[in-house]
Amino acid sequence: MSTWAQFGLQESNSPVMEELVFLLDFVHMVLFFILVFVASIMVSMMVNKFVNKNLLEMQMIEAIWTVIPAVILVQVALPSLLLLYMLDEAADSALTIKTLGHQWYWSYEYTDFWSMKMNSNLEFDAYMVPTDSLESGMFRLLDVDNRTVIPMQTHIRFLVSSADVLHSWAMPSLGVKLDAVPGRLNQTKFIAQRPGLFFGQCSEICGANHSFMPIVMEVVNTSSFINWIISNQE
Repeated sequence: MSTWAQFGLQESNSPVMEELVFLLDFVHMVLFFILVFVASIMVSMMVNKFVNKNLLEMQMIEAIWTVIPAVILVQVALPSLLLLYMLDEAADSALTIKTLGHQWYWSYEYTDFWSMKMNSNLEFDAYMVPTDSLESGMFRLLDVDNRTVIPMQTHIRFLVSSADVLHSWAMPSLGVKLDAVPGRLNQTKFIAQRPGLFFGQCSEICGANHSFMPIVMEVVNTSSFINWIISNQE
């Protein structure tokens, strides 16, 4: 979860998000050195009244300021491509959850579990808790009435779609942002590394109440997750 006056990304809770943070830090470092280098040259040329003519027009200089930027771009592109392949990695998942976007709430279906009282797969809707219904410890405009519970250190597959218009299921701490498109089933996979409460929001403008359909994910240990499943099946 983000904090007041935070500068940067949220604290990561998945291997993919950690790699995204590393890539961002690396790119910022490269940009900083480029900025300092270019600024120093500009300042030196403005201060110095005498400029060598070979510095303004020379084949060697032309080659240098063409090759060096190309090398820098390759160094940025390679980790970016590796990270893209990591995001699309296909691996066997231990748990599958289907998420459906609505105007304006999310519904979740645990396709691996059957609920006797529902006589169907375990499923529920998650609505934002109104401000006048908040209890102590709840977060305004972020908490929902039914939290999505997942086990930690488990490979999770999320299937995301929409029942009406375009939505986007986004969980910054996990490095996940997936479009919910009507008639299309998109998927993403991740591993939550530690327990806790994590927040996200719809990241696609979907109507008047777009900003009032938050996502709350509660990551627990395996035994707590099994107990939660059993309590919701009966």
